[in-house]
Amino acid sequence: MMKFLPPRTRKVRVLATLGPASSSPEMIEKLFLAGADAFRINMSHGDQQSKIPLFKAIRDLEMKLGRPTTILADLQGPKLRVGKFADGRVKLEKGATFTLDRDSAPGDENRVQLPHPEIFAAIEDDARLLLDDGKMVLRVTGHGEDTITTRVEVGGTLSNAKGLNVPDVVLPMAALTEKDRSDLGFALDQGADWIALSFVQRPEDIAEARKLIEGRAALLAKIEKPSAVARLVEIVEQCDGVMVARGDLGVELPPQSVPPLQKQIVETARRMGRPVIVATQMLESMIQSPSPTRAEVSDVATAVYDGADAIMLSAESAAGDWPEEAVAMMDSIAAAVERDPAHGERVHFTVTRPDPTTADALAEAAKNIAGTVSARAIICFTSSGSTARRIARERPSVPIMVLTPKKETARRLGLLWGVHAVYTKDVASFEEMVAKSKRMALRHKIADAGDGVVLCAGVPFGTPGSTNVLHVVRLLGTELKDYEG
Repeated sequence: MMKFLPPRTRKVRVLATLGPASSSPEMIEKLFLAGADAFRINMSHGDQQSKIPLFKAIRDLEMKLGRPTTILADLQGPKLRVGKFADGRVKLEKGATFTLDRDSAPGDENRVQLPHPEIFAAIEDDARLLLDDGKMVLRVTGHGEDTITTRVEVGGTLSNAKGLNVPDVVLPMAALTEKDRSDLGFALDQGADWIALSFVQRPEDIAEARKLIEGRAALLAKIEKPSAVARLVEIVEQCDGVMVARGDLGVELPPQSVPPLQKQIVETARRMGRPVIVATQMLESMIQSPSPTRAEVSDVATAVYDGADAIMLSAESAAGDWPEEAVAMMDSIAAAVERDPAHGERVHFTVTRPDPTTADALAEAAKNIAGTVSARAIICFTSSGSTARRIARERPSVPIMVLTPKKETARRLGLLWGVHAVYTKDVASFEEMVAKSKRMALRHKIADAGDGVVLCAGVPFGTPGSTNVLHVVRLLGTELKDYEG
């Protein structure tokens, strides 16, 4: 009989970005064993061919360890940049006038090309233009079809092709560039489970990506622009999950506004039953140091206390000197927070009222019954994953074991709070469901002899979205022997 890895003891998931420091199959396995539940492949860096070994290594590891493993492909999105300078760089003085235009001639201290016609079409007087990750700030004083005149509010040295952010207006630009469309098709062909969409400004951006994906992967919206925050509920309704992209939010908004927004985004996603990832600079010092700062530990802990589904490592695991240690640290912080007796109360600060449906009512009841009868786990059968998402939204105090006949569903559930997904054959009857649940609970060491578990499923079996059964059973501990005998 195949041995199964026991489920993680913590409920929040750890998402690790792969890169130069973590591209070998050996290191990817080390990251998984250190606590990584899912892997992010950043399509911004390197070409598509360089990503193929990463997908293969993760799928090989999945086969080796017998656990569905989640891959998130993160699309780059449009990159706004200024043109080039005659001397490679210029000094922008505070109070000076600086012009952005459509002339391709090399720039100087008075002007530079802006090769993005969409900005000229949408810009407004008094809007801000942020340069080089917000290090320099320009204020628009006038604009025409081919020129934008600005006053330098925060000066500095500006060099060739530095990035530009336009936080105060919605740009008439699609979230998907030609590169993104190509990368999206590639990622789907390689079997990505989630697609992360950058540069989301409005719900229509989600609709366009979803049309291209055609159900082959789940869609995650990165909330990184003020315009996305302004239409947050509409965007969350359209997507399968969200990411709090704090790095870009912190460029386009004052840094002090990011923590309240983080809480708002997490709360909105949780209330609407979408998994939410908190990302960027969580253990930044561990890029170079084997241990984090106390402030970083507190930052990670806050996301766990807020009930985020997943916490993400970026450069720490992709390009840092201590990728395995960074994952292990994330794992240990999350585990320590979840051991705190106050954690259970804190994650329920967000009120998640069930929708008036049978499935939602049963998901809430499953959580309450598990607490009342001191069950060891909630076990649900699902083909689409919707039952698991509903139960996870309730943040029960016990693990959620999900049994599904669809490998794709099992993989997509890897970003969901508290879920241990198992790919297994479907069941055909109520009695078979009960028997299989007991065996799987024992086999995966999620419960033991004498323990109670709460079962949640839909009858007739194999019908998506038909959750209508809640059942409490107690394990004898002999179910596996009886089955094999």
